[in-house]
Amino acid sequence: MYMDIPPQELNPKWFKSHLLDRSVELQELYELPQGELDLLMAEAAELRTDVVNRDRNHGKWCTAGYFLELAKIISERRFAQLDQK
Repeated sequence: MYMDIPPQELNPKWFKSHLLDRSVELQELYELPQGELDLLMAEAAELRTDVVNRDRNHGKWCTAGYFLELAKIISERRFAQLDQK
């Protein structure tokens, strides 16, 4: 059924946040309060700008990108919904 998907993509994605003092799974981003989402975006963005970290731990660098982009989308949707009210 899932033979076309690489095994590493079948595993849940999580990000160890030092600012939130816990690990967060990708799907949890939808439920985070905006303040925590902002902290996670800042932390992920900082990781993404660290070129040395990209070379040292490419997996963490990529995962930070997933979290950053999804968090931005969620945040933009939240603010768009507030504007509509």
